[in-house]
Amino acid sequence: MLKQCLSLVSIAVFLLAVSATGSAQSAMRQQGTGAREWVCTWAASPMLAEGSVRMRPFAAVTLREIVHVSNGGQQLRVRFTNEFGVDGLTISDAHVALSAGGSDIKEGTDHALTFGGAASVRIPPGAAMYSDPVALAVTPLSDVAVSFFLPSQVMRAETYHSFADQDNFAADGDQAAAATLGQVPARDPAAPAAITPQTTSAGAAILQSWYFLDGIDVNAVEGARAVVTLGDSITDGAHSTLNANLRWPDVLAARLKQDGSLAQVAVLNEGIGGNRVLNDQTGPNALARLDRDVLTQNGVRYLIVLESINDIGRLAHIMVPEDDVTAQQLEQGLKQIADAAREHGIKAFGATLTPYGGAGYRTDRGEQVREDVNNWIRTSGTFDGVIDFDQITRDPQTPDRFNPLYDSGDHLHPNDAGYKAMGEGIDLKLFGQ
Repeated sequence: MLKQCLSLVSIAVFLLAVSATGSAQSAMRQQGTGAREWVCTWAASPMLAEGSVRMRPFAAVTLREIVHVSNGGQQLRVRFTNEFGVDGLTISDAHVALSAGGSDIKEGTDHALTFGGAASVRIPPGAAMYSDPVALAVTPLSDVAVSFFLPSQVMRAETYHSFADQDNFAADGDQAAAATLGQVPARDPAAPAAITPQTTSAGAAILQSWYFLDGIDVNAVEGARAVVTLGDSITDGAHSTLNANLRWPDVLAARLKQDGSLAQVAVLNEGIGGNRVLNDQTGPNALARLDRDVLTQNGVRYLIVLESINDIGRLAHIMVPEDDVTAQQLEQGLKQIADAAREHGIKAFGATLTPYGGAGYRTDRGEQVREDVNNWIRTSGTFDGVIDFDQITRDPQTPDRFNPLYDSGDHLHPNDAGYKAMGEGIDLKLFGQ
């Protein structure tokens, strides 16, 4: 009888614990649906800056980086990254403002960023850090300027996104709050240059990469959600017009904003030029960066995958056994991506590979692999939907080549018209609730 009473007491205690846990989880969920819930509105995939052209000794330098957001909001927070650093990264002064074009910011919009209330932050190697939220009204499809001062420090490896297709700016000294990034002071000719010789009329150096910056979140409103576009240079926007935001993800974002029911869907561009599905080449392979670039992005509900053409292109110059890929291997890699997305409640859409006939690394075998992978994307049922970029961009007379109207000239990347056709060819019904 005593054992039975103790058993009943144990059950009661267990039920109370479960109830308390459930109440706590419910409270956390309720807190998450309030003003502190976030959706990512802009993102870029971090990479390791390698070589003298890409890695720059940023010492006592202000960087002003311009990003084109998708969703708007009344609050935002900025994500800085030291993903590939081997030393801590110190930022001692950071600001966010609305861009007025070039290196200028709009009057009255500058806001200092803090990190746990402090103006300075040290980001450990391999880590990222969000700023505290700031109240800054940002309209959809607008440009935001993030400025930050890097004091002199040891940086044996730097994190950046190589191809921004966007002018960014650098100048010596702490100018993070300046309305216009000013003249670069004269340097000792014997000292290494931290910045490029190309400058603005005001004297700030021009960079066309994003350094140490990989995300901006805005406060989420009802219906806010995001689609991640995971890809290579064709997603990154190679050969599109500089500073014009004409990549196919930009075209998709603009279309979504014109649809009342989809206006709160953000588009995040996680393309890396030269990227591959199965092996590292430029940046980590798609499988390796899936968690960081897709699954942990705030508010992500959809994924578009456009990857494999660089795996296939490597068949023209096999350097290691891993380069000798088959259609089946690529399909398995893409299936892993789709399966992981669905396990996280994300719908995965497969995009067929655009033509590459005439490109420098085109081979007959590679073309057969491309056609096999495309047929699998269309027919296997692996994805929740299919976006047929191949059909949209190919020449009707010579289907292994780009439509001449859409070819940038290298027979691998679209021009602005090609990117426009891709972005406009996506069925917006894919992004319904």
